[in-house]
Amino acid sequence: MDGPCQENMGEAMTPEQFAAMALWYPEAQESEPFTPDIPVFKVCGKIFALMGVESGAVPSVNLKCDPELALELRAIYASVRPGYHMNKRHWNTVSLDGGVPDDELAEMLRHSYVRTCAGLRKADRERVLAVLGEDAPPLP
Repeated sequence: MDGPCQENMGEAMTPEQFAAMALWYPEAQESEPFTPDIPVFKVCGKIFALMGVESGAVPSVNLKCDPELALELRAIYASVRPGYHMNKRHWNTVSLDGGVPDDELAEMLRHSYVRTCAGLRKADRERVLAVLGEDAPPLP
């Protein structure tokens, strides 16, 4: 496994590409409840991704994550840090700077969506996860 110093910086996914992936998920909705230009992605009213801009104008996204996996991802990728303005145990902030491969970022997004769905009412959870199945959004 590559460490933070060994990762290959690829072409960065754009915020628009990330948003398209997030909105691919069943019943996903985008809104700006906190401030304009800070998109929030929800399923059944629960946040699974929140986009922002870090200092230096680097776009980033907050994603829900299993606490143990969150630590592993932070150890592997320098672009993954504890969630900014979120519960740092359950959320990661991922810079869209090309430091995380697109397929890994897509997997992090799926993981966040599924973890969020796990907290939904049973009827909602079963409905959205049945539609999702094993599918994943196409990579940009």
